[in-house]
Amino acid sequence: MYILGIETSCDDTAAAVIEAKGGFSKPSFSVLANASYSQVTIHKKFGGIVPNLASRAHLEKIIPTIKNTFRIAKIKPDNIDLITVTRGPGLLPSLLVGVNFARALAYRFRKPIIGVNHIEGHIYSNWLGRKRASSIRFPALILIVSGGHTELVLMKDYGKYKIIGQTLDDAAGECFDKTARLLGLGFPGGPAIAKLAEQAKRDLQIKLPRPMINTENYNFSFSGLKTAVLYSYKRKNKSAMAYEIQEAIVDVLVSKTLKAMRNFNPKSVMIAGGVAANKKLRKEMTLKIAPYKVPLFVPDFIYTTDNAAMIAAAGYFNYLKNKPNRDSWKKVEANANLRLEL
Repeated sequence: MYILGIETSCDDTAAAVIEAKGGFSKPSFSVLANASYSQVTIHKKFGGIVPNLASRAHLEKIIPTIKNTFRIAKIKPDNIDLITVTRGPGLLPSLLVGVNFARALAYRFRKPIIGVNHIEGHIYSNWLGRKRASSIRFPALILIVSGGHTELVLMKDYGKYKIIGQTLDDAAGECFDKTARLLGLGFPGGPAIAKLAEQAKRDLQIKLPRPMINTENYNFSFSGLKTAVLYSYKRKNKSAMAYEIQEAIVDVLVSKTLKAMRNFNPKSVMIAGGVAANKKLRKEMTLKIAPYKVPLFVPDFIYTTDNAAMIAAAGYFNYLKNKPNRDSWKKVEANANLRLEL
């Protein structure tokens, strides 16, 4: 089946068309088009996302983005079998643009529509590319790490989740952004710190805390790390500080994931979310998990950041569970605080 995906949860206006088949037993996806308009240049001067500017940009770009997606995919709206759209979590003004436009398309072309959880979309980014969807085994342990979320999730089967750990304050991506701002680096902070860290070596005089790394639970906390940077940066080398910030965040993420692995014995381990693009995190997770002989799945770089292909993939599995009718556009609503259904 051909699926249109629409994603406007934050500051990327994204649309995709994928072909999905195989069902639960042998799922496979072909991404025919995956278009996105980034608002980084709009928000960069503010050092973070400005919600009203984000929603305005979505309004301006959603129609040309979707038209471009259909052009690249060489398919017409009439040939789409299902429309999927991010309904939460995210910034409500941004979510409303995507949800309302998707509902209008569903009504106009008489197509079924499914609202998708953005976090679930990140999880299913691991099913895209390299023909590996059928290689994933359950239960799967997933580290979801982005600007707004840091969670450890045990996925027992399609659509069956248990959150076993989460951040008590700042998310890892948020910590990257805030510490980058303290260092006078650009936005978004993760890529800026990673780039600067590549030019540095460990300075033994700089030692940042690894919050909650030794606790028995699987929760995270990064606000203390940010505070430590605030009080110690002015008398330290910038590149060495960036190096230590990245080391501290990655150490905590990897340590907590390994602890959960040892206790839950998953058959697959995944990383998902924007911070999954961090090369240091990918390298360390690969090295530390290797001795356990459990396959590690990491999304292709193109699917780590917010994108609509992952929303379409997640929508496919939701469609298999509960096939919507052509009047389903009446039921899809945005929810800024949406959580994974457990």
